[in-house]
Amino acid sequence: MSDAHPIRSREPGLSVGARIIAVVVLVAIGAVSAWLQHEARGRNAEPRTEFTASNPPVGLPTALTTGQHLRWSNCASPPTARTGYDCATMKAPLDYRKPDGRTFDVALIRRKATGSNARRIGSLVLNFGGPGVSGVNGLPEFLDEYEPLLDRYDLVSFDPRGVGATIAVRCGKTADDTGYDGADACAEHSGALLPYIGTSHTARDLDLMRYLLGDERLHYFGVSYGTALGAVYAHLYPSHVGRLVLEASVDPTEDLDEKQVSQVKAVQAAFDRFAAHCAARIRHCPTGDGPEEAARRMARLADRLKKKPAPAGGGRNLDADDLAYAVSDHLRLGTDGWAPLAKALTALIDHNDARPLGKGADDIGSADRPATPPDNSRAALTAITCADSSLRPGFDGLDRDAARVKAASPVFGAAWSTGVYLCYDWPFDGERTTPQVNADGAAPVLVVGGTGDPITPYPGARHMARALGGGVGVLLTAEEEGHGTYPQNRCVTKTVDHYLRTGRTPAPGTVCRGDMS
Repeated sequence: MSDAHPIRSREPGLSVGARIIAVVVLVAIGAVSAWLQHEARGRNAEPRTEFTASNPPVGLPTALTTGQHLRWSNCASPPTARTGYDCATMKAPLDYRKPDGRTFDVALIRRKATGSNARRIGSLVLNFGGPGVSGVNGLPEFLDEYEPLLDRYDLVSFDPRGVGATIAVRCGKTADDTGYDGADACAEHSGALLPYIGTSHTARDLDLMRYLLGDERLHYFGVSYGTALGAVYAHLYPSHVGRLVLEASVDPTEDLDEKQVSQVKAVQAAFDRFAAHCAARIRHCPTGDGPEEAARRMARLADRLKKKPAPAGGGRNLDADDLAYAVSDHLRLGTDGWAPLAKALTALIDHNDARPLGKGADDIGSADRPATPPDNSRAALTAITCADSSLRPGFDGLDRDAARVKAASPVFGAAWSTGVYLCYDWPFDGERTTPQVNADGAAPVLVVGGTGDPITPYPGARHMARALGGGVGVLLTAEEEGHGTYPQNRCVTKTVDHYLRTGRTPAPGTVCRGDMS
């Protein structure tokens, strides 16, 4: 999307100097008028009413519930949150089985609602995905996407346990290193925390957060991994479910290995659609005359990068695995990423220039990757994923799983196949093979899935809606490319916003048309 500037007609009869003076006077008058209106609004502004909930989480000491109050103040970090945002910390028990034991601080961030007290519904808690993504950093970054909801909600996000400013998991070479140096390093530097890092623990933190925010029920918007967190919350606290949106839903019926296969197939399918479009619509298409030729060209390119990675700028290089992940990052953007992807592949294939492809890609430059990334997202992702999954196959089983993933995609299979080894030597048992999400008795939960999603394939949204239970999961389908459809698809945005404002879900079987229609 672009912001077009309207063409203004010229007024006859005024000299250039007169027009400039007139504009300056009008601007000055407008500025004074705006200041007076602002002052009047400030004097007459309605005092904010803080909500109070009457249903604290069961089993927690009063020091953490009725005796705890969130003390909001100006945010010290990130720098983008120093204006217009409030930050606070919430004390939560490390182990909910021993609620009187050790506690830790959960980092919270808030953008206060702009509407009147009478219109305000409460807080809308946002989780932007991951696992391992900081909500404290994410709210200022993604505020524009949710800003229309500020008339009815305080927008709130947080760093889940193990992430960012909330008892960050450390898995680097030293205790201060935020990088990832393997499971042994995690055990050495964060072994006392790892048994309490996982989605079910964070879901319990969510219920304490709900109460301290003053809401009888949780209103929540989760994206990608955030859908797993929201669904687990609904399972644990069905009577506390308010208006929950699960966007770009994960599949709760698949174990970790099955997810690898489903995802790599979905990424390959998205790439094939890009390749077909490129062949038909883009001159000098770098992937050739269709998906089959595209696979051959990508294989040749990957072989070339295995022998000699391409420079990606900033002293970084792009190798064969980086190629796969960088391409998938463009496919996440849907059709908006197709033209940039074609240009970037052309630069790489014809000129050995990986800078356009690497720009914005995650974890670029395996050969020259910095020793310490700016946050602990890789460590947190591993810790949470392995805490959630109980799969610990031996090497023979892992090798079979890797071969299955590799065979599922000619372009992405080799890179994705290494994911099956993520938890093989994790020092603690995982919770379950698949999460429990049935939420009988909960209020309706809106599940949104895009038919062309390359990261959380569309069947997962269907399975999530069913797994939540009859009368609970309501599926909204978007015929869209890319990972996530809100707020890119107008129909999805209108439907989701209506649900969040009124509590009314769309009719069963509702489909929003998009770029795949």
